[in-house]
Amino acid sequence: MEYLSLWGLFGSAFISSTLAPGGSEIILGYMVEQNNFQTEKLVLIATLGNTLGALTTWGLGMVAAKKYPLEIVLSEKKQAAVNVVKKWGYLALLFSWLPIVGDGFCFAGGWLKMPLIISILVILFGKAIRYAFIAYLII
Repeated sequence: MEYLSLWGLFGSAFISSTLAPGGSEIILGYMVEQNNFQTEKLVLIATLGNTLGALTTWGLGMVAAKKYPLEIVLSEKKQAAVNVVKKWGYLALLFSWLPIVGDGFCFAGGWLKMPLIISILVILFGKAIRYAFIAYLII
């Protein structure tokens, strides 16, 4: 039954990284504090869920780019995220964990058709660092 909580952490991390809000950091912190699972395992599960959610948003950006021109579809706020990713490239994806703007960076990365493998690695690294830092604060 305890393993259902791991799926809950994964699901929360996934949802938190799409366009919907979530609280995966709180769930991770609680689970680390409970000490029922290895901290490294919890960080890995949260990181994978959050990365897959980000890649879903990245994929949505790629699909949208094929169908709609940038200036017509995106609001000024979303166009700003595209401009940041154009300027900073993969460094912007490293900050995909940031609330609100991070989802925009992932969407923009897909929109701009940034190479998938490099995008995955950069997003994964940024999110892993964030979750490891949160776990470290709890320990």
